[in-house]
This record gives sequence, structure tokens and C-alpha cells, in this order.
Amino acid sequence: MLKGISPILSPDLLKILAAMGHGDDLVIGDSNFPADALGKRCVRADGARSTDLLDAILRLFPLDTFVDAPVTLMKVVPGTLDGEPPIWNEFRGIIDRREPGKKIRFVERETFYDITRNAYATVAATETALYACLIIKKGVVSI
Repeated sequence: MLKGISPILSPDLLKILAAMGHGDDLVIGDSNFPADALGKRCVRADGARSTDLLDAILRLFPLDTFVDAPVTLMKVVPGTLDGEPPIWNEFRGIIDRREPGKKIRFVERETFYDITRNAYATVAATETALYACLIIKKGVVSI
């Protein structure tokens, strides 16, 4: 256990976050997401919500400033949900608090999966909310 670091960030996940470089993508997948099948490296975060993981990670992880939108969400597949998933407002609140002004882009399901296949790592959360997957692009730590 370390001071100041959320206990939901496992040693394996902390190693991944530290090893990632500028421009690398990290996927946070919900409980329905095929994290093991799509990800190069997959670390489990059993018992953790996507929102809690995002908040804990963004305390340590800068978002990329060299791209227009360093956060990616999967567009809702037509016919699967009426309106916008409620969890997206939670994501926006966390991003605005931790990394103000950062934009979010939305991509089709298969594009989201393609990005996941090329991402540095995938975190498998046990989030049950629908469309609670996101991709964050690591930026530069300026000291």
C-alpha cells in the first residue's frame, strides 16, 4: 500500500501506467467489454467501477495535449439504448475536474475495438452500466 494512491490501482495497473509513454492509449472496459480478447495487455480491476478507475487514473496520468480529443467513447449502437448513457455525464464530470477543457470524441463500435487492439493496455472493470467503456490517451508529465 502506498500513501496518496487509490487502492483500486493494483500494482500491475500502476506498472502499466508508469511504463506507458506519450500517445499510448489505455482502455477502460466495462463488464460486458471483451477486454481479454481484444487487448494486448489486460489487467483486471475486479470490484471497480469505470468511473472510480477513471478518477484514480487521472490523478496520476496526464491526458494528451497534442490531439484534439484525448478521450474516446463508443457511440451508442442504434436500437440498443434510448438517449445518451447516464454514465457519460459522470465521465465528463471527472474529466472536467481532473483535466479541464479536454474534449471527448465518439467512434463507432468496430472503430473502438480496432483502437483497443492497438492500445498499450486494457483495464477490465466490473462496471455494469451500459456504454461505460472509454479510451484515454496519455500525455506528457510537465514538471
